[in-house]
Amino acid sequence: MRKVLAAALALTSGLVVADEGQWQPYQMPSIADKLSERGIAIPAEQLADLTQYPMNAVVSLGYCTASFVSPKGLVVTNHHCAYRGIQYNSTPEHNYLAEGFLAKSPAQEPSAGPNERLYVTEAVTDVSQQVTVDLPVEPLARYEAIQANRKALIKACEADDNYRCSVRSFHSGLEYYLIKQLIIRDVRLVYAPPKSVGSYGGDIDNYEYPRHSGDFTFLRAYVGKDGNPAAYADDNVPYQPKSYLKINADGVKAGDGVFLAGYPGSTSRYRLTSELRFASDWLYPTQAARYQARIDTIERMGDANKDVAIKYAGTLASMANRMKKLNGLLDGFRATDIAAIKQTEENAFRDWLARQPEADALTQQLAQLETLLAERQQRHQQSYYFDNAQSSTLLSVAKQLYRLAKENEKPDAEREAGYQQRDMKMFAARLKRIDTSFDVAVDNTLWQMDVDAYLAQDNRVGVMDQWLTTDAGISLADKLTAMYAKSELTSQQKRLAWMQASAADFEASSDPFIQMAVALYATNMAQEKADKALAGELSIARPAYMKAIIAYNKSLGKPVYPDANSTLRISYGMVDGYQSQDALYKQPFTRLEGIVAKHTGVVPFNAPQKLLAAIEKGDMGTHKVQQLYPDPRNWLCRLFSCLDKPAQFDSVPVNFLSSVDTTGGNSGSPVFNGKGELVGLNFDSTYEAITKDWYFNPTITRAVHVDIRYILWMMDKVDHADNLLDELTLVRN
Repeated sequence: MRKVLAAALALTSGLVVADEGQWQPYQMPSIADKLSERGIAIPAEQLADLTQYPMNAVVSLGYCTASFVSPKGLVVTNHHCAYRGIQYNSTPEHNYLAEGFLAKSPAQEPSAGPNERLYVTEAVTDVSQQVTVDLPVEPLARYEAIQANRKALIKACEADDNYRCSVRSFHSGLEYYLIKQLIIRDVRLVYAPPKSVGSYGGDIDNYEYPRHSGDFTFLRAYVGKDGNPAAYADDNVPYQPKSYLKINADGVKAGDGVFLAGYPGSTSRYRLTSELRFASDWLYPTQAARYQARIDTIERMGDANKDVAIKYAGTLASMANRMKKLNGLLDGFRATDIAAIKQTEENAFRDWLARQPEADALTQQLAQLETLLAERQQRHQQSYYFDNAQSSTLLSVAKQLYRLAKENEKPDAEREAGYQQRDMKMFAARLKRIDTSFDVAVDNTLWQMDVDAYLAQDNRVGVMDQWLTTDAGISLADKLTAMYAKSELTSQQKRLAWMQASAADFEASSDPFIQMAVALYATNMAQEKADKALAGELSIARPAYMKAIIAYNKSLGKPVYPDANSTLRISYGMVDGYQSQDALYKQPFTRLEGIVAKHTGVVPFNAPQKLLAAIEKGDMGTHKVQQLYPDPRNWLCRLFSCLDKPAQFDSVPVNFLSSVDTTGGNSGSPVFNGKGELVGLNFDSTYEAITKDWYFNPTITRAVHVDIRYILWMMDKVDHADNLLDELTLVRN
């Protein structure tokens, strides 16, 4: 029914425009007309230039997006993106997750943790020729040659230690780009609302709308006194970015054009129907069952132990978000039958392919791709439970450390990515950070669940079965529990010391997790080698398919942009609501009053008393908006029958919707008005839009943003962050 309504709406209105596309910045001039149609006035050439405003103010956290908003290195992102930093500084006595945090001066800004980084993208260079030149035909050799070429480019790029470089594949290996990023290593926590604001509505409201979430947090970038990136030190100084965003305190209204810049993680829009069916029929349901069991376990153990609740808060939030997304994907696949839509599109592509001059060769390549994908899916099913049975944090640490010792026996250039000298600072930082999100009892319980699931299925591995065999009179649960008691890897100091050990040291160790890692090493390496060989075959088949897909899409006049891969992208659209189901139109803005209406005093609808008091007081200051919706005579109201709706808004906007194209990794992305001024932060999608990772439906695909006016009101009237407000550059229409 939802699909039928959306299609009917598109046909009858004649006004639906597909704002599809997660565009590489260099592509912006090619879609300048589309930007202009949306009222985006900033020149497309300016957006293509990473050295100019606003793109040089957009940064990556490595897993989310953020942006500079002051000349003193102040950064704004989502609350859930800064969760680890808030958790890192929380204790049972000072629980900043529950209470919120505000530093009134730089001296009060604590480190967000040893792993936290900001990455400023300074250059993106096409290196396709350098990566793919003279590649061997043999699959494993081909894979290794591609990796060697990538590592050589990275090494040359990282001549300056202040930069982190990567070579990313675009269009499934058809193109490669070298990404050069400045690394900020000292990131500090500045201002975070309590969780009851930052994730108001919790998992119940996650991916839903209307939303009333204050999903924002401020961090600050610090560098050494010489202005260069440096590890945390008391005498470091705030970083001075090349530019920082102007903030439009008047925000946006319905119908306004907007664009968004950020680092979307992964989409699958060019995948084959067989891949979608594998995901919907096996992969997603299997993953969802495991996530739910782990969530239930962590929640139960967290309820009994406050320290556990704090340590696993970030893990639990991440799992809950992934769980909700998986359910949304599965519901969306059923509701709109996306597999059938994809199959229809694929059939049309095959028909087009059959009419091309090289039809026989192209059809044979496509058949070969399907064969390889079927093999990969089978391998994934066979290894899934074996891989999960190695999920213990201490076993994972032991495996990484032993692999490091083995890789250290090779020249640095030949070592596996992640184990080269360039990786050691982050390697050590990960080992240190374990203490903030690890509890023996929880980890043991979760691991035993995965081991039980492995033992209950048929794809068994001899070396794992041997290790899980117990002596008479000893249960498997007792054996696994005893491993934690006997291991020294619970000590941060001991973990770091093992980074310097030789492979022989590991092989002589009596630590049970190290012994298990050594025993599993050969099997894991054989599996990895087979995966690499398959990847080598796919490195021929995938690019050939994508080359044909791009030609086909161009013949239809459809947008051609790469699937998301955590690199800097730009999306555009407009502030707009949507028809979610029969007779239910969801308006683009929510108000402060909605927070009060939802408030129950019980998690997750437990708004802080000071927030409720500020709303009740009615002091909205300059953040209040009287009219957010267009004149009822315009096309939006004709389309959605809003003639009888009041024109007055008379409140502070909290969240709003737009049609920009986003996915995971876009969390924290700045939302700009047509002039390139900050008007909000992206933080979510609507439930109906979750399937956009596979298929973009313009009639129901909406992203959810925190309105900048709510952020400013919170800073002004609730938390009195006057010191930070003074740092911001506020402009008005």
